[in-house]
Amino acid sequence: MSNNVTAPFQVLTEREEKASVTIASNESFGGWTKTFTDPRLCAAIVDRLTFGGNIIETGTDSYRLAHAKNQQGNG
Repeated sequence: MSNNVTAPFQVLTEREEKASVTIASNESFGGWTKTFTDPRLCAAIVDRLTFGGNIIETGTDSYRLAHAKNQQGNG
């Protein structure tokens, strides 16, 4: 497994119960396996993030995604 994939897990492990972590994603947790392809690593990352954490769902569409799609349509 490459260091690029395990780096987020290492950061979360080092910061656990020491400092806050903020993550923003347009993908639901179920879709994170597209980025973290090892299912066990993905589950561990989600577990570290959600244990004792606050999840804020805005329910809004991504401005950047809509802008990118608009740019592709006009290009």
